[in-house]
Amino acid sequence: MKTRLNLTIEEQLLDKVKQYAAQKHTSVSEMVESYFKTVTRPAGKKSILDIIESLPTPAVNAEGDLKKQYYEENAGKYGF
Repeated sequence: MKTRLNLTIEEQLLDKVKQYAAQKHTSVSEMVESYFKTVTRPAGKKSILDIIESLPTPAVNAEGDLKKQYYEENAGKYGF
């Protein structure tokens, strides 16, 4: 069963949201409902964003150049 929800937001933001919804062929209500379903999803199910954020950050050399670091580490092994 669906029920009503009143939200108060800035008028300019609402105009932008309505334009976005029209471009996506959906309604503001459907967008809000989809968002609420996403944020209230049980914690056991990880989204791809959660998985990506949990990946370790690569150790970068002092210069911050990952490509150069890769070549230096693998020069002897692969002969380049």
